[in-house]
Amino acid sequence: MASKHPYKVPKKMQTKFDEITALTDAFCEKHLSEEYAELARKMTAKLSRKRPSPLLKGWTKSWACGVVYALGQVNFLFDKSQPLHLEASELGEGFGVASSTGAGKAKLIREMLKINYFDHTWMLPSRIDSSSSVWMVMVNGLIVDIRNMPYEIQEIALEKGLIPYIPADK
Repeated sequence: MASKHPYKVPKKMQTKFDEITALTDAFCEKHLSEEYAELARKMTAKLSRKRPSPLLKGWTKSWACGVVYALGQVNFLFDKSQPLHLEASELGEGFGVASSTGAGKAKLIREMLKINYFDHTWMLPSRIDSSSSVWMVMVNGLIVDIRNMPYEIQEIALEKGLIPYIPADK
């Protein structure tokens, strides 16, 4: 699963980025999907740009597991009712760490990147259209499905980063 797009990574972090993404790419190729691998590379690049980067401390395999674990939480990977799912223990085993280690790193990552469970930034692109939570936005104190609002309001929501795109423009 080679990256088709270069990621902005500080020069001093390139080796660590490459080590982590080699692990996440291999895991995603075997157990998940290219969508997961792409998001894992994006997340690892973002963590690489933090100052100081948290990736410099701790085991590479722990960070790799934490990245996939954090993405899995946003995308309901641990929900058995989903077509693509894993047990947390399987995820940990796949990286050679305890699932609690992966969960701990995932918690740090979610805090550092301010990720919530309905964050479209880290949602699999294939899930965005069908995820009602992505499209629920508060307008004048009411939670509404932004897809049913006038185009102008959708533009404002997009500018504020509340939605990933304007559905009519897709």
